[in-house]
Amino acid sequence: MGTHYPGSASEKNTLNAFIKLMRATESLNMRLNRHLSDANLTVSQFGTLEALLHLGPLNQRAIGEKLLKSGGNITMVVDNLERLGYVSRKKDPEDRRAVLIHLTPKGKQFIEEFFPKHLEKIKEEFSILSEEEKKTLADLCQKLGKKE
Repeated sequence: MGTHYPGSASEKNTLNAFIKLMRATESLNMRLNRHLSDANLTVSQFGTLEALLHLGPLNQRAIGEKLLKSGGNITMVVDNLERLGYVSRKKDPEDRRAVLIHLTPKGKQFIEEFFPKHLEKIKEEFSILSEEEKKTLADLCQKLGKKE
């Protein structure tokens, strides 16, 4: 369903593209978030564990930048992951004022086992697109995301 806005063709095209992008994003997120919810994870918790798995220990600011989340939100996410035994806070050996977030052995085992399952869900969702369409979609999203 497109826009009913009576503007110019360019305005209608822009609104239609925006509406379809938002609906597709919400629909996709809803389906994928069910998988996270089944594992008792929020999107931010999963993103944090995934970042730590693939990038190594990070400070909370770096995690927030990766996930596009505020410092307060990341503090709560890390607190909850720490309560679950998935992460620990350790002093940064290169900066005594800083703290790095590390995966615990339990957290590493969990995300190493869970990530491939989640990737399968993502692959399932994207299976309706050709490889060329996935590349085009990635390029368009990057272009939109970097607009300043």
